Amino acid sequence: MGRISSRGLFWGVATGVVVLDFVTKQLAVAHLSRVPVPILGDWLLLRLVYNPGAAFGIHVGEHSRWVFMALAIVALVVLGAMVRQTSPDQRFRLLTLGLVCGGAVGNLIDRIRSSAGVVDFIDVWITLWFGRFHWPTFNVADMAVSCGAAALAVVLWTEGQRTHEVGTQSRNPAEASP
Repeated sequence: MGRISSRGLFWGVATGVVVLDFVTKQLAVAHLSRVPVPILGDWLLLRLVYNPGAAFGIHVGEHSRWVFMALAIVALVVLGAMVRQTSPDQRFRLLTLGLVCGGAVGNLIDRIRSSAGVVDFIDVWITLWFGRFHWPTFNVADMAVSCGAAALAVVLWTEGQRTHEVGTQSRNPAEASP
């Protein structure tokens, strides 16, 4: 039973991200223009942007769409293998994998549907005492990938630390070099 519910967590999170991303992008295309709509003053705006590249505006020329589509598919295969190798009791790891996979699928859908690029619409500006900075425009899928990847990195690092500690503790002291 636990195995099904844990996998259900992964599938629920991934599906939820894909659906929320799709719906918000459809709303952005239907109701936004390239003129910013202020939400929280000049800090948070909504503005329709099509990104033919990858995160942070990374662009590899005229074939960006196909390159990033292929990379997304490869990433999904790798992430799928990680999901299959994840123990059902590692719920946080499954949650992070669901976020990353859902976000990757959300942006992959955009790349498949249109050569214009991925629909981005959340625009953040940060004003500090020494200047004003613009974070690259993003969407729900980007948030899921970024947050999920950061959390997954912590999970994997923590697992690596535990494995290293267990390996060090289980070593026979007589075998340890002076």
